[in-house]
Amino acid sequence: MKKLLATLSLVVLVTACGQGTKESNDKNQTLIEMKKTDEYWKDKLDPEAFRILRQKGTEYPHTGEYNLHFENGTYLCVACKEPLFTSTSKFRSDCGWPSFDRAIEGKIRNEHDASLGMSRTEIICNSCDGHLGHVFRDGPTDTELRYCVNSVALNFSENKKKK
Repeated sequence: MKKLLATLSLVVLVTACGQGTKESNDKNQTLIEMKKTDEYWKDKLDPEAFRILRQKGTEYPHTGEYNLHFENGTYLCVACKEPLFTSTSKFRSDCGWPSFDRAIEGKIRNEHDASLGMSRTEIICNSCDGHLGHVFRDGPTDTELRYCVNSVALNFSENKKKK
């Protein structure tokens, strides 16, 4: 029985060590990976942010803090603080959510989303696996992309430099 408990303790310890942060080896991704449990995120995020980031929810359109926000700075993942978008990539789309035409390279990954009977491309924070929203190929800029992001998934860091 003692050997079994010792073995189980070792397995739990080794598994838990694998959930810490680690540097990404991909040269295009200068980020910290944060693979955490739902319990960890429930403790760190408010209920609405948890619902959106961890359960792939969506905030109501035209309600988000950053929908019509056009200050100079950087938009960060609310969960892990990783920079995701710059204000220079933000545009007014009138879709009801903050819209960007490009993400900071290596910070977001795309995954196919077939939920709700639709075929869409989900965007996920590469660092913490948080659901951010979706990207569509109907953008008005030269990228032809519209990253449609939940405001609740973002924080904003103002650029203090004067123009």
